[in-house]
Amino acid sequence: MKTRPTILLFDVDGTLLSADGAGRRALEQAFAAHCGTSAPLRDVRFNGMTDPGIVRAGLEQLGRVAEAGLVATILGAYVPLLADELGRAAGFQVFPGVTNLLEALAADGRTAVGLGTGNLRAGARLKLARAGLERHFAFGGFGSDHEQRAELLRIGAARGAASLGCEPRDCRVVVIGDTAHDVAAAQAIGATSLGVATGGCRPDRLRAAGATWAFEDLAAPGVLDVLCEGDTT
Repeated sequence: MKTRPTILLFDVDGTLLSADGAGRRALEQAFAAHCGTSAPLRDVRFNGMTDPGIVRAGLEQLGRVAEAGLVATILGAYVPLLADELGRAAGFQVFPGVTNLLEALAADGRTAVGLGTGNLRAGARLKLARAGLERHFAFGGFGSDHEQRAELLRIGAARGAASLGCEPRDCRVVVIGDTAHDVAAAQAIGATSLGVATGGCRPDRLRAAGATWAFEDLAAPGVLDVLCEGDTT
């Protein structure tokens, strides 16, 4: 028997870091610039959603058709605003255990570490650069790849498999996130999932949603073991 290579897909907000509301502020500004108001976004819960999905939800609440061109225009305006907001985000923080975990994973040659996030690729890179974490993620699936979380995870897994020189079906895929949306999307692509409570959803709720494992944060004992334990064929 041989150990299957592992692909790890990390969510960003609520899992790796808190951007202190920078993303919401920037998206509300971009939405208001093109729709005249940001009020519809105030009723949209961003946790677990993709950036295009958030804009679509806001437009629908406003009674407007979520045309692809309008969504793209709003998101295009959002990215430079996000850069400005991140520079002013005094409460920006990387969650406990994240940096040490990523350093440890970098030493495992059969593990591909990537992103599985609803952020646009450009937005994710800005947040990771602010956190000093960008170098740890060579690939990913992003909100700019697909509006549906399961599909962007599928894309991220394929990119991770390519980086390992194998097919996705030959890999073990683990999704690391902080919401039930992450868990459900992992299940939809046949992946296992590790939930963390740093985004506000308690471990027991994440387990009830179907998470394979759930911890308080990525510093918890056992996190590295389950991510690297592998499985065999």
